[in-house]
Amino acid sequence: MAKHTAKWKDRPDSDDFTAALNYLTLQFPAAKTKHLVEQARNARRLERTAKDILRASNLPLLPRDELHVAENIKKIHKGKPLSPIVLVQGDLTKSRPFIIADGFHRMCAACHEDEDAPVAAVMVKP
Repeated sequence: MAKHTAKWKDRPDSDDFTAALNYLTLQFPAAKTKHLVEQARNARRLERTAKDILRASNLPLLPRDELHVAENIKKIHKGKPLSPIVLVQGDLTKSRPFIIADGFHRMCAACHEDEDAPVAAVMVKP
């Protein structure tokens, strides 16, 4: 089967930051969460391979047929650009985990299509 590489937008969509905010409130106090999301809004886009993001997150690769993963795989096949994912950098020396604040399903779809392909993201340090 031929690999399809995801295309990525330049910046995350506005609703991605809202989703990141909602998720991060489960991980950090409200003031810290607002600060992290504001940093993410201003962060430069970067790229990392799908498999490295998956490994760093310690999350399982969702199956291809999971609803949101499947929707994103269809977008990849149609050549539609995906929104970059939002990351919070971890620090193993401080026992702080790496967090995918938004975009886990997009990252899983990209990983299924080509695990060595770059995934666009913005990343902040807590």
